[in-house]
Amino acid sequence: MTPRGFKATARTSSEARAVARTQTLIKGENGIGTVRKTTLPGGLRIVTETLPSVRSATFGIWAHVGSRDETPALNGATHYLEHLLFKGTSRRSALDISSAIDAVGGEMNAFTAKEYTCYYARVLDTDLPLAIDVVCDMLTGSLILEEDVNVERGAILEEIAMTEDDPGDCVHDLFAHTMFGDNPLGRPVLGTVDTVNALTADRIRRFYKKHYDPTHLVVAAAGNIDHNKVVRQVRAAFEKAGAFKSDAAAPIAPREGRRTIRTAGRVELLGRKTEQAHVVLGMPGLARTDERRWALGVLNTALGGGMSSRLFQEVREKRGLAYSVYSYTSGFADCGLFGVYAGCRPSQVHDVLKICRDELDHVAEHGLSDEEIGRAIGQLRGSTVLGLEDTGALMNRIGKSELCWGEQMSVDDMLARIASVTPDDVRSVARDILGQRPSLSVIGPLKDKQASRLNEAVA
Repeated sequence: MTPRGFKATARTSSEARAVARTQTLIKGENGIGTVRKTTLPGGLRIVTETLPSVRSATFGIWAHVGSRDETPALNGATHYLEHLLFKGTSRRSALDISSAIDAVGGEMNAFTAKEYTCYYARVLDTDLPLAIDVVCDMLTGSLILEEDVNVERGAILEEIAMTEDDPGDCVHDLFAHTMFGDNPLGRPVLGTVDTVNALTADRIRRFYKKHYDPTHLVVAAAGNIDHNKVVRQVRAAFEKAGAFKSDAAAPIAPREGRRTIRTAGRVELLGRKTEQAHVVLGMPGLARTDERRWALGVLNTALGGGMSSRLFQEVREKRGLAYSVYSYTSGFADCGLFGVYAGCRPSQVHDVLKICRDELDHVAEHGLSDEEIGRAIGQLRGSTVLGLEDTGALMNRIGKSELCWGEQMSVDDMLARIASVTPDDVRSVARDILGQRPSLSVIGPLKDKQASRLNEAVA
């Protein structure tokens, strides 16, 4: 019996043979914004959102693997593999892959995070079949040749060097290490010079075969597309590569995570000859599935999410102590981070940290005003909608939602959840999050006397 809400789309003479299942997850008006999902027999999921008013389409494949899945010796393997999948298949060379998308004016890229990896191409709607064929070929037919591994090693080492030359970026990796220590979440996504140099083609191939099974993948497409055509084209591309599985297999469930050690009151200083000191002061946040995340989003916006936020006003507008100052949240399967970043002259670092700590403590104890909360709710609702105005953002939303939550939420539902946040909700999450003892990461040319005072910020 076909489960309610699903439509069997595969035809076979054998009743025992698995069939594809298609479901409408979000029903849009006149087909606009409709989100549909098909699960193929081998466990591959295909999710699409239809937007007939545009002339573009973005196609992506999300893999249920990130730097969190690496052992210490494999640190950087997920990102290394991301590079290698662009190096060629049995059907296409690296030049063939890039030139195919360039020839139609499209864009192609990928990114690796701590808990997932995504490969995507954005093209004219008429060129979507090409994008599907190229990206699917990359994901299923990568050769991972030893010579490509050796060549790309140099590019990745340069990328690591480029990141280390940007202390405003590097300080966030340092903060992850400060909070999580020698835990997969505390290690850099890029890996280190030592781990990247130690990775071999054989080890990367084994990593590829383990984590790029169809049950670990989510295909997402958004734009002026037809769901059934996308399903047929994806299936054909996987069959062409010999990666399609007709036997019944369940997709991997959203990551539940595991107990992660988090620290408090820890300080890490990385001495660098920079013009500015870059600091992140923060504490444990919320897991991405925590229902309080909506209230935390409002709190984050009011505290450090814009020009009217408390931190921006106190640190930059009133005192001119920093050009860039903001707060942010990161949610993982079982934990999260809340951080405040600022870049300032080394001589001002203690003043900046004191102001930030005072604001965090004040909001933890007294909360935010109703006016601040109302303004933050409006800002967050507006930025949510404006951030989904292109097909790439829509593809990211539906792909990540399927991989990380196993469900879809309409934009209207998201806006309603944000609007339903009450001042009491924000004050409660402020007490829980900001009331914790913080940790601190600093990159800059601090002298011994300055460095010895850093513990004051986390006392």
